[in-house]
Amino acid sequence: MNKILYFGEEVKGYDVPVLNEREARAGAGILFLFATISFLNAYLTHRFTFTQIFVTVFMVDFFVRIFINPKFAPSLILGRLFVQHQSPEYVGAAQKRFAWSIGFILSVIMFFIIVIFEYMTPIKIAICVLCLAFLFSESVFGICLGCKVYHWVYHKSPHYCPGNVCEIRSKEEIQKISKTQLAIVAVSLIAISGLTYKLGKNIETFPTEKMTCQTGKCSSSKYKGY
Repeated sequence: MNKILYFGEEVKGYDVPVLNEREARAGAGILFLFATISFLNAYLTHRFTFTQIFVTVFMVDFFVRIFINPKFAPSLILGRLFVQHQSPEYVGAAQKRFAWSIGFILSVIMFFIIVIFEYMTPIKIAICVLCLAFLFSESVFGICLGCKVYHWVYHKSPHYCPGNVCEIRSKEEIQKISKTQLAIVAVSLIAISGLTYKLGKNIETFPTEKMTCQTGKCSSSKYKGY
């Protein structure tokens, strides 16, 4: 039983149990994809069946990660399938377990709100956005926000962080960002925002025929809007 119920792998050269960060990021990306689809589906259709299914699967997946073994979590198995030919990037298991525990707690709250009680409350939207932020940050930028919370809670730096960010080191030249580059980003964002706002104001809804029936006679008239 001990060969099944454990967290983290013992790898030669590492002092603490570790996990493969590439696999974790791939798993986060997979969950982010389906979380986004379920969120948009609920927002556009006002139907929460798909969201209820996803929240349940999400909760079970994180339960397996934390309390059984990460190697049996469906999302991480899929992640391993996609990155199995890449060299592993080992990170400390302790901070990952803490970060995933946050995800599990959020999923349990969502499970009771959406699946059990079916409450219509802004809290579930806030939790959805928070989960999306955690998943997006890890899958796209390789930044484990939960791991940073681990540092604040325990007041100690975790071992073997993704990208070696735990070690104090100076940036290489290719990593530095100049003021010119920051200015380019700022101008780009301002231009995109302004263009989006301008086009949004000029968009008119397509004419739609509205049927008007009086005394048994129906006539159509075009109107704008919904």
